[in-house]
Amino acid sequence: MIDERDTRDVSGSAGALDAQGGLGPARGRREVEPEMENTIDEPFPLVYAITLNWNGKDDTLELLDSLRRLDYPHYRVLVVDNGSEDGSVEAIRRVFPDVTVIENGKNLGYADGFNVGLEYAYQQGADYFLILNNDTMIDPSAMMALVKVAEQDGEIGFVSGKVYLYQDPDRLQTVGRHNDPMILAGNHVGGGEVDRGQYDRVQDYDFIDDVYLLVRREVYEDVGGYDPNFFLYYEETDWCARVRRAGYRIVFAPGAKIWHKGNISGASTTRSPERHYFMTRNRVIFMARNTSTRQLVRYLLWSLGSEALEAARYVKHGYFRHPIARLRGLGSGLLWLVKNGRTDGARA
Repeated sequence: MIDERDTRDVSGSAGALDAQGGLGPARGRREVEPEMENTIDEPFPLVYAITLNWNGKDDTLELLDSLRRLDYPHYRVLVVDNGSEDGSVEAIRRVFPDVTVIENGKNLGYADGFNVGLEYAYQQGADYFLILNNDTMIDPSAMMALVKVAEQDGEIGFVSGKVYLYQDPDRLQTVGRHNDPMILAGNHVGGGEVDRGQYDRVQDYDFIDDVYLLVRREVYEDVGGYDPNFFLYYEETDWCARVRRAGYRIVFAPGAKIWHKGNISGASTTRSPERHYFMTRNRVIFMARNTSTRQLVRYLLWSLGSEALEAARYVKHGYFRHPIARLRGLGSGLLWLVKNGRTDGARA
């Protein structure tokens, strides 16, 4: 899920969040050399491709069509439906009878919806879970590229690859996330750039987006899945922080490619007030769970000033519901902090 982010562009390498968030270096870190991406020991690990659908029939059908073209020899596909009312379930079962569909019956949100799929795949013996946004189209060799990198080091917990704009297929949307001294997870690396091979090296990150994300089985056993406290936004950022804190690596695999229809930024006024609410609320919760007390206080002071400026900007342009939603989100996040205190990311 690609989120609206702060406009600052602050880079950093993996492990740089030690002083602020206490993530520390991943255990047993070693480089994955590009030439090592070429072998997987047989038998091939079982991968469960999992996507979440909520009234997104056409997008999900296009994703499933691309998934059946994968060149990886040992995978299964699972769709978790969050109470769709657009005929999605019936269409998926008719067009793709080999795809497993779980019906939640209602909208559980992003975090809990995916957690249903993760638990099912875990019980089915999956070695890896490949989480995918349903508004994507995956390259036939992407799963193979992700697994090849993951198999080189048992301490690699997450692997993702290049995300391109669906509407502009040579232009990158993200390959990872810059570290940010204020909010930890900053802007997207490579966002808006034409891919000319500038990101063709395997690399570690502290944070990466989950437009598609290969997750090692042991990560789920050790850390759990998404935290449902977040419902929408920051759930993948919090998961990255917990995974890094547990000592696992988060790695970018340049041979994996996917095309994403969702916007990487766009005008913030196009987002619903509900999304502004969750973005602001969940950032407070994320910071409370994943930073030092000193950094949290620094962030909250910065956030109060930032939200006041944002509110003035919205009102100046005639938008009133958006700043109200953001202020509500800030208040809700602070209330959560008062009730729960500063807690490390707990197992979801």
